[in-house]
Amino acid sequence: MTKSLTEMAAEIVAAQASHAVMASDEMVAALKKTFDALKNIKTIEEGGAEAEPHAIDPKKSIQRNYIINLEDGKKYKQLTARTLAKFGLTPAEYRKKYGFTARQPLAAKSLSAKRRKTAKALGLGEKLQQARRAKAAAAKKAAAKKAAPKKAVPKKAARKKAARKKAAAKKAAPKKRVVRRKKKS
Repeated sequence: MTKSLTEMAAEIVAAQASHAVMASDEMVAALKKTFDALKNIKTIEEGGAEAEPHAIDPKKSIQRNYIINLEDGKKYKQLTARTLAKFGLTPAEYRKKYGFTARQPLAAKSLSAKRRKTAKALGLGEKLQQARRAKAAAAKKAAAKKAAPKKAVPKKAARKKAARKKAAAKKAAPKKRVVRRKKKS
């Protein structure tokens, strides 16, 4: 037969009291604390809804100097993929779960502002635009090259061209010189 939470809490506190001297009010406090801990463990084991440590509005979790992780309630400068992996989430899944946009940085506002300032100072936005234009131009040129019709070469002309290439290759090939030596008498 399984024991109730009250019975288990009483056994734990009794075992603790047998090793250390405890006053009656200390025993009552320890009993309540143990009972609450067992109750929390039971809800987690049964897969019950875990109460979030800090029920915060996701939009208010991003503050000026920190961001609050809505999974554990701790404050961070930035939520990294490694931090979120502890909770079995990727940054994209975290954003989706709490209703953030895909482009929302998971970092404190001051950190985002600092990065924005640095990027502007380095001209990264202009460099990105130039790279995108160059890539689009190259793709357009490649598409035009593929779309251009190829000229049909008659078979006879192709054979003549191949014969000319072969003759030119023969002429360009170095000639072997035969060196004859005189016999000594």
